[in-house]
Amino acid sequence: MFSRLFRLSRLSRFSRFSRFSRFSTMLWRLLSALECVLLAVSLQSVPQKRRCVFRVTPRNRVRFSAAGTVSSSEQRCENTRCCVGNFWVEAGRAEPQVLACDLVEKSCPGPSCTAQPRFSGIVKCVCNTDFCNGNLSWSPEEEEAPSSSSSSSADELLRTAVKLSVVLLVLVLVLVLSSGARWRPTSQETGGVLQSVHSGALRWRCGSVQLLGDAWRPLQVVRRGRFTTVFKGRLGGRAVAVKVFSASQRRRFEAERRVYRLPLMSHAGILRFLGAGRCARGDGRFLLLQFAQQGSLHSFLSSHSSSWTSSLKLCWSLSRGLSFLHSELLLHGTHKPAVSHGDLSSSSVLVLADGTCVLCDFGSAAVLRPGPGGAAEGGAWPAALRYAAPEILEGSVNLSGGPGSFRLQGDVYALALLLWEICMRCQDLFLDGVAPGHLLPYELELGATVSLETLVQHVSYMDRRPSVPEHWALLPQGPALAELLTDCWDAEPDARLSAQCVVDRLMSLQSRSSA
Repeated sequence: MFSRLFRLSRLSRFSRFSRFSRFSTMLWRLLSALECVLLAVSLQSVPQKRRCVFRVTPRNRVRFSAAGTVSSSEQRCENTRCCVGNFWVEAGRAEPQVLACDLVEKSCPGPSCTAQPRFSGIVKCVCNTDFCNGNLSWSPEEEEAPSSSSSSSADELLRTAVKLSVVLLVLVLVLVLSSGARWRPTSQETGGVLQSVHSGALRWRCGSVQLLGDAWRPLQVVRRGRFTTVFKGRLGGRAVAVKVFSASQRRRFEAERRVYRLPLMSHAGILRFLGAGRCARGDGRFLLLQFAQQGSLHSFLSSHSSSWTSSLKLCWSLSRGLSFLHSELLLHGTHKPAVSHGDLSSSSVLVLADGTCVLCDFGSAAVLRPGPGGAAEGGAWPAALRYAAPEILEGSVNLSGGPGSFRLQGDVYALALLLWEICMRCQDLFLDGVAPGHLLPYELELGATVSLETLVQHVSYMDRRPSVPEHWALLPQGPALAELLTDCWDAEPDARLSAQCVVDRLMSLQSRSSA
């Protein structure tokens, strides 16, 4: 009996083992098949380097060569699977200006190079097959077709924007009229708050400090911009600037106040911050700032020409302020991060009574996190389009994130245009001692008003810069000055000087002049 039970138990164990063995075998086979499938999928998903036709102008060769390995007329892409072609349209023919790998990864769903007219005179294509950018699908009749739809789309957007603006304006008026409460002060420095904004006059409700010589005297309007209005007032017997932001510009107010409040931000090249607060009625905000007696650099250059010494002083103080803004400081455990201005122009630079420049208008500024590859926090598309660097104009950099170093390089490009703007009003840099009238960058070449399309074509594709007078080569400081400008507005961002290097070069120019 026991032997029978023993045999049955052995058979039972063997049966269970056999079933487990068959299950294990099936599981192993299933896993092996799954592994093969995953391997096949992974092999298919491994990105193969795209090969594109490579043909660029000498001016663009350095920039587009960085997108991949170049061998004769072929380029193997490193950062993208898209080929790009930019064509100059003239007399009904499309002549290639750039055939290469795209600079950054973008959407390129089409297998063929189908023309996408960007603006008058320029046609572009982006495609996702090998050498697809060498064959452009385009006819002269197609060139004008998208413009009408674009125009109608733009008109529709404009009408929608107008409607939304009217609705928002009505809502703001309702909120202002329904609000009877006064805001409490948020600034300890001022001792008072803005009382009301009506009939174009800004008035204060005085606190412990007599902000105006006479109570209720309206402030003087200094400047009206797209985003703010600046008034002149008096605080403790000295002139101050009151920069008022409307309710719709809350983000710019917060961004600018944040920069002013950074630790260790006190510097001779930065407009002095005195306080901030809220308007007594409505939802407006204001900054209380140092008053610049000579106004913006734009207005100063429009009404003044200067000697070489005075011009060099403007250039040096401007560069020194930007170098400080870009610097990362650590003092007694207090840290100031690097900051990019993001919207440098002759309107965002002020001139003090002593003839030095200070930086202001930090609504588009970005604070850079510590480290060489630190990302930028904040920032926006620059309002002063004329001063935007080529890589920003053509959209080859990401303004919403990523490493912030390109923002500093963009500031240096704008700085070069400002230095040119100042020097073109220097009497000593012209043989007859008479400087020409004030010109904005590219105004001589493109006119007083410019569009994004015109700037992209002129600055990025044609790699043009403001003209430097030929006779500067005959002046003692001329060649060094022309070289400084060239090294700052280089098409390649990494090739541009740092702001501190600009300061050092200007110091060298100053020592040569005084020797």
